[in-house]
Amino acid sequence: MATILIAEDDRRVREALDRALQLEGYDVLTANDGARALELHADLGPDLLLLDVSMPNVDGLSVCRAVRSKGDDTPILMLTARHEVNDRVAGLDAGADDYLVKPFALEELLARIRARLRSSENEASGSGTLTLGDLVMDIDGRQAHRGGRHLSLSRTEFDLLEVLVRNAGVVLGRDVLYERVWGGELDTDSKTLDVYVGYVRKKLEADDAPRLVHTVRGLGYVAREGES
Repeated sequence: MATILIAEDDRRVREALDRALQLEGYDVLTANDGARALELHADLGPDLLLLDVSMPNVDGLSVCRAVRSKGDDTPILMLTARHEVNDRVAGLDAGADDYLVKPFALEELLARIRARLRSSENEASGSGTLTLGDLVMDIDGRQAHRGGRHLSLSRTEFDLLEVLVRNAGVVLGRDVLYERVWGGELDTDSKTLDVYVGYVRKKLEADDAPRLVHTVRGLGYVAREGES
């Protein structure tokens, strides 16, 4: 069973999450601040990080940035009491794979954990190289380049782009993308997909590169060369 590291400075919340995850069969590590979380991550290599954004000493965003700066793609799920869109976007910018706003339903947290772990377990199922125009994706190495420019993609961004490029020219509905990227665990009416498409586009289209991921209104998204 997977090992999950919980970094949360509120003792009651931390202990409640610890109990709930152990009841689900997970091995659990706990930290009350970001500095301790980084130590445990370096020493024990958990399968998923559950980080509170606001912690003393080193906050969750800093932990996330530190992990990603080393090229570590361990799944990271952020917990935040902040409701503003900018705060949630900051978590994704730092390299988080997903976020939940407190208070949240335990069932939703467990679903998102399962989705991230499933994605991590399945990432080796694809192999080889995918190309679309000047985009090249090394599936085994989980690296992507466009026109010789390295694309710094988070785990979820890479997964989303891989699904779209594997099905280049085919319009994929929101339900299909939520199933293939998030394991069908998220509500297809949520804005998570749109946020990640925006992030992927921003990285693909740097330096005024032509659009590769297009919106098909009312249907979904498609990867293809040329205008929409």
